[in-house]
Amino acid sequence: MSASALSPTTSSSTAATESTTAAARPRIVIAGAGPAAQALVRHLTRTPFAGAITVLSNRDDAPEELLELAALPQVSVRFGQPASYIDAQDRHVTTADGMEFAYDQLVIATGSAPADTPMEGASRCLSYATIDDAARLGNAVKDVTRVLGRRPLGILVGTGSAAGQAEAVLRARGVRPVRTTVRPAAVVPTPAGSVLPASGIVFEDGSSMNGDLVVLAEERIARDGLAATAGLTTAPGGGIVIGQDFRTSVPGIWAIGDAAAYDGVRLGLLVASGSAASVCASQLLQATMGRPLTAAA
Repeated sequence: MSASALSPTTSSSTAATESTTAAARPRIVIAGAGPAAQALVRHLTRTPFAGAITVLSNRDDAPEELLELAALPQVSVRFGQPASYIDAQDRHVTTADGMEFAYDQLVIATGSAPADTPMEGASRCLSYATIDDAARLGNAVKDVTRVLGRRPLGILVGTGSAAGQAEAVLRARGVRPVRTTVRPAAVVPTPAGSVLPASGIVFEDGSSMNGDLVVLAEERIARDGLAATAGLTTAPGGGIVIGQDFRTSVPGIWAIGDAAAYDGVRLGLLVASGSAASVCASQLLQATMGRPLTAAA
């Protein structure tokens, strides 16, 4: 009931009670709205957590998965309001537009970004950046195999852990990829009307490689710029340093997803977002309510 609907004799006392109740509710703010943040919100809302959850998204659009979370009674999603500054002492976050959000616990889930600018035609490729991409890559290979009626010839572009994991996924699906560490200049599209996404790659010197699918597993950089505003410890190769409980070096601040690094490795390459969110949610509930999480059936 709104304050205007209250009678004059009860409005001030009731409003004060509501204000006190709201202030007593634990507040969790999540900076970021990607897969890790979404998984964390879903886990928290399936538990006895009765506080408020605010998600600060850098996206101006409203994808369906975020709208579903925003419809939950204890969740507020602020679209187009990326976090830009953290006051760790007073526990509030300021967005790029100057809005301030107080928190009891803050979770940084700002993800990662490609280290290089996208190559021409990159949208036609399959991608592998985190463990969460393994299932999508496997399903895509299955679809291509069904269309071709044979095992596809795959081209894998990338170096490092992500490329190694992508190669393992492809081999497990019966694909022996041709791997290149030289970055192509462009991706060759398939003929018009084809259901296959790409047919090969072209290099700067004019040479090319042809195949049935192209997988990009290039290096990514953790979006950890927010860490500097709060004095958080970061890994030499990027990423906010966390422990096994997802806590950072500053009390009350946590990190999850590709913005975090454990033992110097991007978290997205170590654990699926759903598994990480489950553990992080349990730790958050203990921190805010003083008792372990019991998931709803």
